[in-house]
Amino acid sequence: MISHNSIKKSGFDNDKYLKEQTTAILDRVKKINGKLYLEFGGKLCFDYHAARVLPGYDPNVKMRLLQQLKNKIDIVLSIYAGDIEKGRVRGDFGITYDAATFKLIDDLRKWDLNILAVVITRFANQPSALTFKNKLERRGVKVYLHYPIEHYSTDIDFVVSDNGFGKNEYIETKKPIVVVTAPGPNSGKLSTCLSQLYQEHKRGINAGYAKFETFPIWSIPLKHPVNVAYEAATADILDYNLVDPFHLAKYKETAINYNRDVESFPILKLILTRIMKNDSDLPMYNSPTDMGVNRAGFGIVDDKIVQEAAKQELIRRYFRYNSEYVLGIEKKETVDRAVLLMEEMGVKTTDRLVVAPARKASEDAENNGKGFEGIYCGAAIQLKSEKIITGKNS
Repeated sequence: MISHNSIKKSGFDNDKYLKEQTTAILDRVKKINGKLYLEFGGKLCFDYHAARVLPGYDPNVKMRLLQQLKNKIDIVLSIYAGDIEKGRVRGDFGITYDAATFKLIDDLRKWDLNILAVVITRFANQPSALTFKNKLERRGVKVYLHYPIEHYSTDIDFVVSDNGFGKNEYIETKKPIVVVTAPGPNSGKLSTCLSQLYQEHKRGINAGYAKFETFPIWSIPLKHPVNVAYEAATADILDYNLVDPFHLAKYKETAINYNRDVESFPILKLILTRIMKNDSDLPMYNSPTDMGVNRAGFGIVDDKIVQEAAKQELIRRYFRYNSEYVLGIEKKETVDRAVLLMEEMGVKTTDRLVVAPARKASEDAENNGKGFEGIYCGAAIQLKSEKIITGKNS
């Protein structure tokens, strides 16, 4: 079942967003008065989730932003050695993370953007990671190794020392903005940034950290369909949105963040404080929201269109998870979570216009195929003209 969201309509202004986001990043660099390590969360390119929930959003708008800042940025890719060893697969393209890294390098080059280096994080001489390192180096890509750090969340003095971050290989960067990205989540982007901050400050170089994360959008309500759609997108890893309690306590303002950033903030702030203890002029963050440079909410120009598109995405996610559950890939809890989020938004599966015609086509196939031993299938697709076309097996 395929349906075009908000056909012929746009609810998002890319140019407005680019202007807002670029200004926010450059302002953060100015405040630091040195080097900014900018962790890029989410997909750097081909961000189709954002395009679905924000009609009009260019899936490659982040690449356009990097092009605008081309003369000010170095790009570093992080990949977790364990993901290489396990052959972890990226769901949207169906390729392993090491292959996704090569694809990302090629995609960046097509946009006339070159990477400075690849960092293999939590490296422990995994054979596949060593092979991957060799492949990169033979393509002329610099590779750095970062190692597992014991007691990461319990012994901050050890982490922020020459035996912790200090034992990692130092990446020499030249530009005022260092973009740290990855082929997928949990690749070690944050630890790469923190390790580099430690190394920079040891060398007497002013350096700070910020996070570029599109979702959840902090400046719209907690239960806005766009933010709920993000919860649906991460239902398999049990992420959920919440009001940032640190931001509310400090500024008496409501801002939206998600559970992992809120849970890790006290430790992250402590690590940043230890690293920057001799640099009192550098800005210190009071909340996870403070750390972010996220202006996506200010690119929304028609909230009604965006809300409807996000509700459609909730239904699409439900069908995807349900299909993966039937195939034995996904957990029942993930499907149940998607159902709960739909109920929360008052959304039914039949609110997606192609669902009823597809089901009718399936019924017709079964009624016309008596005696046939097999699976009866129906399909429906909505064209840009809004016409719905159906098909079925016989």
